[in-house]
Amino acid sequence: MTTLTINGQPHEVDAPDDMPLLWAIRDLVGYTGTKYGCGRGLCGACTVHLDGQPTRSCITPLSAVGQREITTIEAIAEDATGASVQQAWRELEVVQCGYCQSGQIMAATALLRDNPAPDDAAIDGAMRGNLCRCATYVRIRAAIHAAAESLGQEET
Repeated sequence: MTTLTINGQPHEVDAPDDMPLLWAIRDLVGYTGTKYGCGRGLCGACTVHLDGQPTRSCITPLSAVGQREITTIEAIAEDATGASVQQAWRELEVVQCGYCQSGQIMAATALLRDNPAPDDAAIDGAMRGNLCRCATYVRIRAAIHAAAESLGQEET
């Protein structure tokens, strides 16, 4: 048995150490917001946070997680940065098919926590590798700028 702390709650899972974190999150714990995309860590649909850092859960074995805190899309709005990102996504209607968006939001939230006022180059660098088959990249970038602006206004 392995104990995973997901969204602040402990979850006991009976799984081999080499099972990808994605499958433990989705199939064993039941959080289905994190998506399977490519299975090779190339598309970003499976992005979660491990201790606040964006991580591809499809290639992260349970043995690599240890005692680290896992945050999924289901809990990202519990802090101001995640809530601001999700609000900007809604206001700018970023989503088309939506399949990649949980991974996009997880990556954008991590970016804004590290860099509260990113320029286009910083956004492009942080979001590189998060693929969107609907090509909403322009709206994604605009939503990140809007979330950053919103967070800046909240601080004043």
